[in-house]
Amino acid sequence: MNCPACSAPVSATNHFCPSCGKTLDLDASPTILGSSAEALPETTSASSPAPPRVPQHAPTPIPSTGRDGRLLPGTILAERYRVVALAGRGGMGEVYRAEDIRLEQEVALKFLPAALAQNAAALARFHREVRVARQVSHPNVCRVFDIGDSGGIPFLTMEYVDGEDLAALLRRIGRFPADRGVEIARQVCAGLAAAHDHGVIHCDLKPSNVMLDGRGRVRITDFGLAGIQGDLRDANCGGGTPAYMAPEQLAGGHANVKTDLYALGLVLYEIFTGKRAYEAASVPELVRLRESSSPTSPTTLVRDLDPLVERVILRCLEKDPARRPASALQVAAALPGGDPLAAALAAGETPSPEMVAAAGETEGLKPAIAAAMLGGFLLLLFSSFFLLARFQTPANVALDEPPEVLHAKAQELIGRFGYTDVPEDSADGFFYHGDLTEYVAQHDRSARRWQKIRGGIPSVGAYWYRQSPRDLFPERFTGTGFADNLVTGEDPPPDISGMVSVALDAQGHLISFEAVPPQHDVSASGAGQAADWSSLFTAAGLDLSQFHTVTPQWSPRNFADSRVAWEGTPPGRPDLTLRVEAASYQGKPVSFALVWPWTQPGRMEPAKRAQRFSVASAIDIILFLTIIIGGLLIARYNLKLGRGDSRGAARLALAIVAIRLAGWSIGAHHVLASDEIGLWFETISLALFNGALAWVVYVALEPFVRRRWPHILISWNRLLAGQFRDPLVGRDVFVGLIFGGLLGLLGALDYALPGWLGRPSPTPGYSSITYLNGLRLSVGDLFVLLPTEFMQALFLFFLFFLLRLVLRKEWLAGLGFLVIFSVMNGLRGDDPAIQVIMTAISCLALLFTLTRFGLAALTAGLFSATVLENTPLTVHLGAWYGGPTWICLVLLLGLGFCAFRISLGGRKLFPESVLEA
Repeated sequence: MNCPACSAPVSATNHFCPSCGKTLDLDASPTILGSSAEALPETTSASSPAPPRVPQHAPTPIPSTGRDGRLLPGTILAERYRVVALAGRGGMGEVYRAEDIRLEQEVALKFLPAALAQNAAALARFHREVRVARQVSHPNVCRVFDIGDSGGIPFLTMEYVDGEDLAALLRRIGRFPADRGVEIARQVCAGLAAAHDHGVIHCDLKPSNVMLDGRGRVRITDFGLAGIQGDLRDANCGGGTPAYMAPEQLAGGHANVKTDLYALGLVLYEIFTGKRAYEAASVPELVRLRESSSPTSPTTLVRDLDPLVERVILRCLEKDPARRPASALQVAAALPGGDPLAAALAAGETPSPEMVAAAGETEGLKPAIAAAMLGGFLLLLFSSFFLLARFQTPANVALDEPPEVLHAKAQELIGRFGYTDVPEDSADGFFYHGDLTEYVAQHDRSARRWQKIRGGIPSVGAYWYRQSPRDLFPERFTGTGFADNLVTGEDPPPDISGMVSVALDAQGHLISFEAVPPQHDVSASGAGQAADWSSLFTAAGLDLSQFHTVTPQWSPRNFADSRVAWEGTPPGRPDLTLRVEAASYQGKPVSFALVWPWTQPGRMEPAKRAQRFSVASAIDIILFLTIIIGGLLIARYNLKLGRGDSRGAARLALAIVAIRLAGWSIGAHHVLASDEIGLWFETISLALFNGALAWVVYVALEPFVRRRWPHILISWNRLLAGQFRDPLVGRDVFVGLIFGGLLGLLGALDYALPGWLGRPSPTPGYSSITYLNGLRLSVGDLFVLLPTEFMQALFLFFLFFLLRLVLRKEWLAGLGFLVIFSVMNGLRGDDPAIQVIMTAISCLALLFTLTRFGLAALTAGLFSATVLENTPLTVHLGAWYGGPTWICLVLLLGLGFCAFRISLGGRKLFPESVLEA
């Protein structure tokens, strides 16, 4: 190696130059090339796994005269550059200050040493420096301009930095004041991060390669050993300065971002303490110190040093690369005055929920961005609305009569058939004939198959009414929400004497009639009497004379002393045979039903479903059990370690319980009797179960997300803390509503595309007909829907997290997530190919929303999409069935405009000058 002052040859083990007496330190030693095996210390064993490299000199600005370099001041090169003075020498050559005559500005010219200029490897390295360094453009990185040649010796032109390097400055002043040190450290991090963003690894970061220009700004120089990260996987940088090499580099490992961060930690150590982290006289001693000890705590050397500075420095100097910060920007954020969230991550700590909530943006969106988002939201919402309206109940079911008219019609028929007792309780609602839709789906493959049954005979939509001499107390408990406590045509079972049920089509024609005869009847005669069936045929819109009697085949639900059946052709459908089954007790009808070719015996064992539906259901069950069992195990693990956000989980669970109870209170069928207490117990138990389930999954998931992807939880934690008017909360909810509009549009396209392509249209959204059962039920369902969709979002997030744990990579987890749901929905869909495509797009949008904007956005998106798809939308807003559409539009538009307003953070959409003009 050579002395950095006089260039005299010296031994790598010397402490002083024998010619000029200059102190020789490892950190001031020159950079070595990877091939400089002859420069290795004599103490290095040939059997060592990777020989340590002897340092070479990095450029150090020194006063120069012509005799110090090969070029005299005034020398003209390439008819463009006039040499001013020698600026410094380095392991990769001499650096001259020069003047660009053509552009009239100062530049630096870097020459290879004469010996290396003839070396092909050195020339290749020289060209690589230019190629690599030109990729990085940043105020804290010394710019490289071009490459030239003078007398067969190549040189490069680069930005001239009029200043001093950190090595010389630290020798002169000792250490920087804390504030100035933080400022310099941030700039070093920024420049290094810019290089890393382009995949460039410096490989030789040290104080002598960090300049401070005349204005005090940091400039990182000398990318002579730099390389593209992808090119360094199978080899190291080829050299470096041992005193600033990471342990894995000294052991022969390749360079990467983490090795640069180790060198950054050593540089920061010197900036803030004025001392080297490791004092060693030789490379072997340095290696031994690195392996056997840790650097002296910076606060031991500088007592008033900010603990944040010490923590980030020691984090950079971790022996295990995995324990170092992930990036130079994380290091910058961890410094005093930076982002506390990034500081915790850089320190390898899990940030607290409060820290996560405090991190991130606090200002609102720029008005232009917010306005663009509002336009996108409105476009997606109304596109979804108009397209979905073509495939929902009102567009596919003839809804000629409002429920009030049908209710009066049903009561009139019941009285006409001989049941005149005043009921104690009653209930009504709409339903659709699932048997008919299944029959059409299997037997009609035309593109317009659903339009054929919209208003024809029979009608796919129908109305039911039932009354009872006792309170109607629903018994079904499935755990699906307040529907567990809703009276339906079958719940409670019609087994109380005096119960009567009627079903009418959309035009008010009788479809079925059932009555429960007396359990004890002392006046009953032995023989059954014939009922007046003509009145029931008339109520059904049928002509009894057009039917002939046949042997009854369908048993009535309740006891009857007379049964009869007819077959004939319904009006307007000569292609169909209609069967009418009836039964009576003591001359009064107790059963009347229209039996079509597709009618299934609902009280018998149903026909087996297609295998693909069973497979999809099995996947559903497996996923649910995986989430529950996995959640319990991981939640227990987190609680043992004290990691879980128990307070946030408790708030969440209480909110779910409260909202579900509110929804049930609004929408359920209540009775003024002691049975109501049983309803409350059932509902509270269901709400508590859902709250506990959310608590478990949240405690299992949240600590890991808070450690790995804390930005996902920022707006969510603010929401849990009650910061409803926070701009970031508004922004993420706004994004979620846009995502929900996209999901709604994709759902509409799932309906529309098969018909556009000439394929059989999928089954329309007939199930939304239940939302026509009254405003109270619609509002109650919206309350229950919010916690339900949050649970859905939480489960989807947890599934993605489990896939990430198993597959180790986020993109593989995303692919697995996409495949699972595409297969499930493809198995259930009428057109699997289109269903898979739409599901895949939906999953991509879902994962983007989740990983970019977080849990609050995902919940808002799923909620708004479900509201759109469940509501029986119609463009006829003035019709009697337009109420649910008004609720849907007012709710989503209200949420959208509120989120838009909050996301602005108090900023005005238009400048005051515009408003005053």
